[in-house]
Amino acid sequence: MPQKSITNLVIVKDLLDIVGGQDAVILVKLCEKKRKRVTDEELSKKMKKKVTEVRATLNKLHYRGIACYQKTRNQKTGWYNYTWEIKKDRITEIIEEQQTEMLEKLYQKKNLEADYSFFDCEKCNERALFEIAAEYNFICPTCGGSMTSANDPNRQKELGVRIKKIEKELEILGIGEGKAQKLGHICKP
Repeated sequence: MPQKSITNLVIVKDLLDIVGGQDAVILVKLCEKKRKRVTDEELSKKMKKKVTEVRATLNKLHYRGIACYQKTRNQKTGWYNYTWEIKKDRITEIIEEQQTEMLEKLYQKKNLEADYSFFDCEKCNERALFEIAAEYNFICPTCGGSMTSANDPNRQKELGVRIKKIEKELEILGIGEGKAQKLGHICKP
């Protein structure tokens, strides 16, 4: 069974687009298809882009460790030739770092929402704990607007859905299996 390309995943496309720009996904797919080191000139021809544009994208990816190159000197011309390779492991590392951080924040938010009562200001959307809102007689200390209860049972469900989505994405990438459950236990008070 042929291995699926990780560039088909939305989360990977988003990362590559942020790191290397709109051409990064196409460039990574081409390198992935080639399965060996490729020159920037070859990529330029296949992408129908200027070599300088391809090099700029490759350099952006190189900065984050996604693309790496090997430099050889042409004995006749004295010029250097660069052959590039994409490190899929680095892509998964970056995504794992980002998603782990996001999971930590979501678990903390979910636990906070479960354990405390919050009140929101109707004017400026300032959020305060029950104790603080009660201290100010449910009048916003920032703008003077009235504060109403912000406890919404659907919010807990939404946070749970977002957590499950990230866990599934990590599972598809083959990383972080069991990590999300560990985070859930670590982040619980």
